Amino acid sequence: MTAHTSLSRRLFGLALASTLVTPALAQTSAWPNKPVRWVVAYPAGGGSDFLARQLAPQLGKQLGQTLVIDNRPGAGGIIGTDNAAKSAPDGYTIVTGDNGAMVFHSAMYKKLPYDPKDLVPVGFMARFPLILAVHPGSGLTSARQLLDEVKKNPAKYSYASPGVGSPHHLAMELLKDRTKSFIVHVPYRGTAMAVQDVISGQVPMMVLDTAAGLPQIRGGKVKALAVMSKKRIPSLPDVPTLDELGITDFEVTAWQGLFVPKGTPSDIVARLSGELSKAISVPEVKARLEDFGLEVTPSDGPALTNFLQKETTFWHALIKERGLTAE
Repeated sequence: MTAHTSLSRRLFGLALASTLVTPALAQTSAWPNKPVRWVVAYPAGGGSDFLARQLAPQLGKQLGQTLVIDNRPGAGGIIGTDNAAKSAPDGYTIVTGDNGAMVFHSAMYKKLPYDPKDLVPVGFMARFPLILAVHPGSGLTSARQLLDEVKKNPAKYSYASPGVGSPHHLAMELLKDRTKSFIVHVPYRGTAMAVQDVISGQVPMMVLDTAAGLPQIRGGKVKALAVMSKKRIPSLPDVPTLDELGITDFEVTAWQGLFVPKGTPSDIVARLSGELSKAISVPEVKARLEDFGLEVTPSDGPALTNFLQKETTFWHALIKERGLTAE
């Protein structure tokens, strides 16, 4: 083989490699060149849907493309999350992930159709603070009184939740664990029915998120006894934290982050992360979210990854210890 022939073959190889790589690079650099689908694994009109629909126009404006909300409710968020996890990792599918889909379900269900690791964190979006609330006619006027009554009358009291494995359910189970109390769980299929039965007095109490709870509290239909955040929340400045009542180091929120299918190009993930933080920090967008009762908490993918690891370690241990399961 002559030196000329060897050189020609090397140059041909480089040219071939260039033709193979260039289309992929071009596709990534041109992203997005068509609408992006945003999967929300809950019905239209709920808190998760509200957050996505408030952010989508601003995020779409920054990206130069329309973001189309695709509601795929069912099975506590499993159906929609699974759909997103199995979608092409091309940057044209994003999904809202929360405590249930990304942390609780993998410990509570014997088998999930997806693995939380099938989704890559883009960034944190917001938290829904949680509130311990009761029916106004229950005779319970403070969280301390409630806990004392529960201790005196084991199994007399029950609490509603939007469903097994919801943040509301796990928040109450943590409270029961910390206070060594027994309160019967009455799960519902969604927040609306659970709230209605607390308003009517069918069930005396539940944990509410601010999105569903603030209108009912302000209207006098339910009474807030305590918030489950580290600090009092601006929308309910007179309602104490559980920490103030002696239940230390207690914090549970219904958090929401943005995720993409595993394998999505890293430069697309990085751009999405940066644009998401910008969109959620736009004053008008932030104000609308806060008026709805949300705590806006933008962060990047690595920060959300670290948070997920801590959440998973903590909640999986509690779920196992209390023998909590879902089917």
